[in-house]
Amino acid sequence: MSESHTSTELYTKQPFPSGYAKVGWGLTAVGLALVVVSYILNTERALFNNLIGFIFLASIAAGAVFYLALEYAVGAVWSTPFRRVTEFLGYLFPFVIIFSIPVLLNMHTLFHWSHSDAVAADKLLQVKAPYLNTEFFYIRNAVIVAVWIIFFYAMSRNSLIQDLTKDQRITKTNIKLGVAFIPIFAISISLFGIDWLMSLEPHWFSTIFGVYFFSGTVLGSLAVITYFVVDFAEKGLFFKGIRKDHYYTFGALLFGFISFWAYIAFSQFMLIWYANLPEENFWFIERWENGWKIVSIAMTLVHFWIPYFMLVARPSKMSPKNLKLSAVIIVLAHFLDLYWIVMPMYNSSPVFGFYEAAFPILSIGIILLVISRRARKYNLVPIGDPKLQRGIDFRL
Repeated sequence: MSESHTSTELYTKQPFPSGYAKVGWGLTAVGLALVVVSYILNTERALFNNLIGFIFLASIAAGAVFYLALEYAVGAVWSTPFRRVTEFLGYLFPFVIIFSIPVLLNMHTLFHWSHSDAVAADKLLQVKAPYLNTEFFYIRNAVIVAVWIIFFYAMSRNSLIQDLTKDQRITKTNIKLGVAFIPIFAISISLFGIDWLMSLEPHWFSTIFGVYFFSGTVLGSLAVITYFVVDFAEKGLFFKGIRKDHYYTFGALLFGFISFWAYIAFSQFMLIWYANLPEENFWFIERWENGWKIVSIAMTLVHFWIPYFMLVARPSKMSPKNLKLSAVIIVLAHFLDLYWIVMPMYNSSPVFGFYEAAFPILSIGIILLVISRRARKYNLVPIGDPKLQRGIDFRL
């Protein structure tokens, strides 16, 4: 049985390094300037990149709520000391809403099905019109994001209150919230991906795309969480005595979700290739011709093969340096994945320039600012959680 400690002995809040905010402000300023210039020079191209930035931030925030709910739902212990990092990422939601505004105001530029004349001339779009129409689209996605935010703020607020009250009943409340959220998330994240990404090409059929978007979401969000946890641990901002067992668990999760993403991605491709139906295969053909072959191959490398072999060995899952590098590669691969899905709808061949760099730079800057602001204000460790001691003593 582990020795009992007070929360003060387990964790003492340290001054948060100012470097995070400085880098965050710098990236945000550069990214925002590039975004403004993008909209001035080429509004259509900027909008497609805006969509990528919006989906990226939404996936990181939504994935964080998923992991927060999952910890409570399954009674996980090992992740308890690091849960506050996951909670901090949920505060990206206000920026998710801001990023969505230009897209929502320019639906006709992005979504073919939003044109009434196009629907009138297309029997397939008429069949899909009860679902794919702007009014239902707005309502549906407003409800989805609202539900995510409500569950997030409820669980996060309870966790912060528990720091002060040490009330163990709060954990039971969050367990109920987490259990309720998991099936809601499974449905809502699929609809979110179908609405914002799959419907860019409304004639395409894929029954697995919702799962594909889910796999990329949870992997990208986990990579961001892993990077900050390892970096904070290296800087001594957590508790003393972080073990390789903790690092290994993050590495094993990353490895598992890398494999899961690859399995879903290949399954989607293989089934469509094998059936060879015109209403399905054209989507992949568009991402192979006119120079997209290079992007498609690059994505398999950076989204699967490279991080897979970086994390396949047991020692590699325990290496802080390797975990951080793998996390960075996975985050960049998540951007590339969204680019691969979205940009063929803008141009028949790949385009790369400052337009494509603007929103990734801005997004990373905002993440750093949100993390640094929350970390300066609140404990990095949930000191009121009754599972904290067991989480610190975690052994494989």
